[in-house]
Parts: sequence; structure tokens; C-alpha cells
Amino acid sequence: MQVKLEQKSLLISTFKQLLSQKGSAICLFILAMAVALTFTQEIYLFYCNTYNLTPIYEEGNMVNSFQPPSAEHWFGTDYRGRDVLLRAIAGTATAVKVGLIASLIAAVIGVLLGAIAGYYGGIVDDVVVWIYSTFAAMPTLLFILSFSLLVSKGFLSGSLYDFFCGCAKLFNTEPAMFAVYLGIGLTGWVSLCRVVRAETMKLRKTAYAEAAVVNGFSSPYIIFKHIIPNLFHLVIIYFSMRFAYAIMTEVIVSYLGLGAQSSPSWGVMISDGQMRLWRGIYWEVGAATLFMFVLVLCVNLLSDYLRDILDPKLKR
Repeated sequence: MQVKLEQKSLLISTFKQLLSQKGSAICLFILAMAVALTFTQEIYLFYCNTYNLTPIYEEGNMVNSFQPPSAEHWFGTDYRGRDVLLRAIAGTATAVKVGLIASLIAAVIGVLLGAIAGYYGGIVDDVVVWIYSTFAAMPTLLFILSFSLLVSKGFLSGSLYDFFCGCAKLFNTEPAMFAVYLGIGLTGWVSLCRVVRAETMKLRKTAYAEAAVVNGFSSPYIIFKHIIPNLFHLVIIYFSMRFAYAIMTEVIVSYLGLGAQSSPSWGVMISDGQMRLWRGIYWEVGAATLFMFVLVLCVNLLSDYLRDILDPKLKR
């Protein structure tokens, strides 16, 4: 109960400190709007799928293709006459969804493996160190691209592909995008695992952890009730850092044609618009780049603010 109260107090205190600074408050507001947009779009897509409707950002008219920015279309139209601003806004939801899911996967793996390795030590620690050393040696982007290629180009066996399709349907996305979620999550946990492992080695020797052992509590209980809650500030910091990385990685993968296929994505918009830049049609690339810049900048700045607030070393 005391641990839960301390966690709640930490969250409230952190939130108040973020709001007390103008820069962090603006970043927090923009990020909150992006998250709210993501949930709104998920509900909207469910409604469109239920009643077999075309989402508004997919509606277009070839007659109005390549219209420059105007009062009617603030960021112009694309090659199918679709409103670029609406597609850029919809791409925000795609980016946030990738960031949340991929970062959550990475955080869960990193925290669990790091806490287990740091607490038990010995052979368990050696195995975990070997695993994260192997993943750290892998070319991350190449792994994500290969993983997405296997799914998007139909190289998987029938049963395995059906499994991916089922998981993608559960997350209301495409199989290729689900592969991107997994690829980013499975390669993004190493740094957090190392930090959690080192901190767990310190925390297991603290008085409250040793007292829990003397009182007969099991190791899993101690890890989840006493160790991990005291590492929560590290999880928040690394989650925000992986969030920005996941967004940029999704844009790169989708730009190369291995990510989003039918979903709105900034990477797809940049890929579609780059060939027309020589004709002076800049607005599609410009809108996607602008939206990505603002969101990634806000996430990076917010992660810096969180580190300043939560990192004990910086406090000293």
C-alpha cells in the first residue's frame, strides 16, 4: 500500500513540475492532443468499418489533384485529390500508435529481464547478458526492415501469416505495421535492460528488500512489489526516449514501402511526394515533415524535462 502511495505521489509531483514550466507544459499539451487524436481516430475507424464508410482523409477527387495550399485546403491536395492536412493529422495517429505499442513492448521486456537478471544473478544473469549482448550486436534498422519484409511481401508460411493477421486485427492495423511494432519493440529494450539490471543489483541489498526476504516473501513478490516500483522513474524516462525513436523508425520503414500500406503515414506521404518536388509540388512532403518535426521535438524535449525531474543524479 505504501509503495502504491509513493508511486501516486511521484506521478502527481512529476505532473505538477511539468506544468509549472512553460516549455514542458506546451510539449505535454501537444503530446496529450496527439494521444487524444489517436484514440479518437481508432473510434472513428471502427465506426467507418462498421458502416462500410470511407474515412474522410481517404476521400478525394482526381479533378482536384495537386491543388496548392488555399483557404479550402490549407496544405493542398495530393495526387488523388485528397486533403493533405487531413492525411497529415491522420498520420499523427499512426505515429503515436506505433510509439505507444512499440515502446510498451520494449519497456516490458527490458524491465522484466533486467530485474530478473539483477535480482537472481549467477546463471540467470549470464543468460540475460548473453541475450541482450546478442541483440545489441544486431543492426537494428536492418532487423526491423527484414522482419517487416517477411510479413508484407508474403514470405511467411500460411499458419504464421494467419497468426500475424489475427494479431494485426486485434490491434486494428495491417500485418506489416504489426511487424513494425514487434520489430521496434524487440530491438529497443537493451539499454533499459542494462540500466534496470544495474539498479536491481543495488536495490536487492537495501534494507527493505532484505527485510522482505527475512519475512519469507517469494522472489517474484519482492521483484514486483519492492524492486520494480522503485525503478519506475527509469521506465518513464526510457519509455519517452523510445517513443520518439519508434516514430522516426516507422516513418523510415513506411518510406521504404515496408510499413504502412493503406494506413495514413508520414513516411508514405514523403515517399509519394518526393518525386514531384522538382515540379514545385512541395506541400505533401512539407506537411508530413512539419508534423513529424513538431511531434518528435515535443517528445524529445519532454523526455529531457522528465530526466531532469526524475533522475536522482541530476537532482544532486
